[in-house]
Amino acid sequence: MKPNPTTNEEPQSLMQPSILPDEFENPLNSDKEDEGQYWKTRFRKATKEIEQINKQLVTALKSMDKLIKQLAELESSKLVKFRKFFYLYLSRLRSNVSKGKSRSFGSIMYNYVFKRGGRLFRLFLTRVFRSLYLIFETRKVVIIEVMGNYLAPTSQYSQYLLRKKLNKEIIKQHKKNINSFTYRPLFSVIMPVYNPRIDLLSKALDSVIGQIYEFWELCIADDASTDPEVRETLEKYAKADIRIKVLFREQNGHISRASNSALELAQGEYSVLMDHDDILREDALYEMAKAINRKGGADLIYSDEDKIDEWGLHSDPHFKPDWCPDNLLSRNYLGHVCAFKTAQIRDVGGWRVGYEGSQDYDLVLRYTEIYNEVIHIPEVLYHWRIHSESAALSEAVKPYAYRAAQMALTEAMSRRGMEANVDFLDSFRGYSIRFELQNKEAKVSIIIPSRNKADLLKKCLRSIEKKTTYKNFEIIVIDNNSDQKDFFQLIKQYSRHSDLDFKCIQDNEEFNFSRLINLGRKHATGEYLMLLNNDTEVISPDWLEAMMEHVQRKEIGVTGAKLLYDNDTIQHAGVVIGLGGAAGHVLVGEDRDGPGYFNYVNMLNTYSAVTGACFMVRTSVFDQVGGFDENFGTEYNDVDFCLKVVEAGYRNLYVPHCELYHYESMSRGHPHSTSESYKKHVKEVNLFRKKWKKYVEKDPCYNPNLSLGVHNFGLK
Repeated sequence: MKPNPTTNEEPQSLMQPSILPDEFENPLNSDKEDEGQYWKTRFRKATKEIEQINKQLVTALKSMDKLIKQLAELESSKLVKFRKFFYLYLSRLRSNVSKGKSRSFGSIMYNYVFKRGGRLFRLFLTRVFRSLYLIFETRKVVIIEVMGNYLAPTSQYSQYLLRKKLNKEIIKQHKKNINSFTYRPLFSVIMPVYNPRIDLLSKALDSVIGQIYEFWELCIADDASTDPEVRETLEKYAKADIRIKVLFREQNGHISRASNSALELAQGEYSVLMDHDDILREDALYEMAKAINRKGGADLIYSDEDKIDEWGLHSDPHFKPDWCPDNLLSRNYLGHVCAFKTAQIRDVGGWRVGYEGSQDYDLVLRYTEIYNEVIHIPEVLYHWRIHSESAALSEAVKPYAYRAAQMALTEAMSRRGMEANVDFLDSFRGYSIRFELQNKEAKVSIIIPSRNKADLLKKCLRSIEKKTTYKNFEIIVIDNNSDQKDFFQLIKQYSRHSDLDFKCIQDNEEFNFSRLINLGRKHATGEYLMLLNNDTEVISPDWLEAMMEHVQRKEIGVTGAKLLYDNDTIQHAGVVIGLGGAAGHVLVGEDRDGPGYFNYVNMLNTYSAVTGACFMVRTSVFDQVGGFDENFGTEYNDVDFCLKVVEAGYRNLYVPHCELYHYESMSRGHPHSTSESYKKHVKEVNLFRKKWKKYVEKDPCYNPNLSLGVHNFGLK
């Protein structure tokens, strides 16, 4: 193991105890004051030893990670594959050689080339392959000593980063593409600076200078840094490249004023926001220019991102959906890196003083209320720096940032004419937002298809009756061929219930869920329709209000709930199209309180679909899209309906503060339990995939870098 560069001492063995100096071996021979000093000294030494062991452990794990990546790369190399191919056919040749006296061409070749001259031939091939590998291999195994507490993420993301690493050929092709662009916008990189670590500042500046796309300017405003080396560094870079502009503020004004000072220097059509210690990927500006040329312009561009620590280890990649404005109600999911049109950012007033820590969040909320042509680039183009004073490391680092975000959200809702209460989510970063109902007398029609299973239906009805705080609702049970006495007794009991607006509609045709819902709609008198399975149980008393407060918004089509298994894990928290081949629930099995992927369990999220086991829609929207498609009698009917709503121009929303238990499929059983039901399943899957091919291939509410084979937002 390498010596510690900070002490020039050989590190002690991980298993070997430290040896104390002679003068501290026996505290009993000293007076009390010396004894106290002894224990203090020993404590300090023990603390240092623990730190040293941690550093050695990080070093070993970092080296292991590097070796794993190198091994994976080696195994996938063409030379190794060719070697495997060669030995495969060699083994086949051996197996085909005649064992008798008859001599074939194969046996002669094997005898003279591989048997008698085998050792010499293998030695020759070994040297040839080794020489060829060393010629063509460009990435060597490097064991690096690292100091810190953060470990590189394992295999999958490391492999992603390797795949995205640019080589000379790719860079050459990118530069050709740049020459063919009909429009080459100038990007102004806006960088406020205040007392950064010089090494991290230099890496940030180098990442801009190293951009493949050369049409940029770097606009820096130093906010009266007290470290003189900051000024020296910035002046040195400004002298070396005329595209770097630096303004030195005379007084410290915090990040909003510093950002506005940097914006004053900008002459580019787009302004790209960047912190003074983060890193742009080499092709970040190229990807933005390419997207602008493909789309014909944009008001705002954002990308995916990850975090990078002081020792270059990458972690926490956030692969984001395409533009989902409702996601901004729980957090600034755009994060880094964002490019705004410079003129428009000035029109909205730039950064506001008093919102420091969440000044970008406040800017995004104000900006997108006016300008909403947004492009998402599904590439990790930005590496967000983690260190001891970074908000990327912990919310506790900058608590004022969350108070500023709360204020920004509250003001945004007020500007939009919506009364809202914004609070903090427990334990995790993000915000809870609750809206006032515009019409507290609006009627809700709760439609519950059912067949027998009186025990389940009774639990469902009792939970509605006992827990629901909203009063103006009707319950419509659609009975599909029930034949059990206890079911009819339950219906009779609730039909006579004087305090409930309850009715049961009989349907004696073959089961078709879509037809049952459409039948329920015909008998509904409410402004809102709540579709509810009979195997659900209400948990949240304000479940109807939670759904209505969003469905009342004209831009929202369908809202879905957080549904739980009886062990308090997630059964439904949104639907992704293409998941599992057609459509599937995300975050299945996660804890009820999350966080799941970037705390998506607890945040408002736009999805292309939500489950019909519990969702709400305005009756007018239901009628507008023609209700449920009865071609989907058993499966995907709710997803099909949601996609029709999306096509009509609305957004569908997962509402985490509406919670119910869902005892899934206990009423009808598994849809593939018989040969006939399986045939229906195959038919409806194929129909769905054909009808919604573009969503199956690319769900805009799900990142293409994520897997369609798992429920937990795993990397593809």
